[in-house]
Amino acid sequence: RNMSSAGPEGRKKMRECEGLIDSLVYYIQGAIADHEPNDKATENCVCILHNLSYQLEIELPESYAQSMYMQRRNISNNDKTPGCFGTRSRKVKEKLQDTPLPEEKSSPKGVESLWHSTLIRIYLSLIAKSTRNYTQEASLGALQNLTAGTGPMPFAVARTVVQKANGLPGIRAMLHVSQPAVKKTAVSLLRNLSRNTSLQNDIAREVLPDLVSILPECVPGCDIACETTASICYTLFNLTQSSSHNARLLLSAHGLPKVIAISMNDSNMFSKASKAASVLLYSLWSHTDLHSAYKK
Repeated sequence: RNMSSAGPEGRKKMRECEGLIDSLVYYIQGAIADHEPNDKATENCVCILHNLSYQLEIELPESYAQSMYMQRRNISNNDKTPGCFGTRSRKVKEKLQDTPLPEEKSSPKGVESLWHSTLIRIYLSLIAKSTRNYTQEASLGALQNLTAGTGPMPFAVARTVVQKANGLPGIRAMLHVSQPAVKKTAVSLLRNLSRNTSLQNDIAREVLPDLVSILPECVPGCDIACETTASICYTLFNLTQSSSHNARLLLSAHGLPKVIAISMNDSNMFSKASKAASVLLYSLWSHTDLHSAYKK
């Protein structure tokens, strides 16, 4: 577990070590099957896999990267458009998000297991069944790592979490735990998931009211709570930016007074949360059909 956090070279050596990842997955599967998701060894295994999934998209061996990104390269070449904000840029982004990964192997080996749907379901199972904070945080963190970035792997993992494995109820429950680090990681995972335009309505329907409910009435006083607040605001920004319906959901959940209060704190110490709230307010105001509702 300590070695797996030793940096890029350490992660590379451990990913390449024959049988190591397979053994970790095998152990966790056994623990879940035996209804023992809370033992220390399971926690260690999940924390190792969490660390080995860090920056996985960037650090993938060339052979995986080539096969995985060939389709993506073809799409972006076919849809080149001049300027930073070309009219088709959103369509290109949506196409890239929908680019499928090469078909999953039924029996993945080694590094392939790290983004396979089997392990994604294991993480979601541990989030739901374990009461050990480090195990919950590492499972959420591994999914957060796998959904970071803009390639086909993060978006394929996001679709598996939201649509194929029905993972949102378990993640939603983690928003209400008392452990700040677990809550922060759950929000960061939702922020990654909410970047996928095809999943935004599902996420909004399932968790938007919960996100609003855990927003503080003003900027919190500690760093971790401040970071969590900023992440919530950016997640709500993603969910409402292109959807008047989702913006109305935020309004009906009584989120607007909270966002305004957070945005008005101009202290440097809390500027991250205040800036995020201001960005969200600016986006909400772009829905002109809601102006009268906002004013009320």
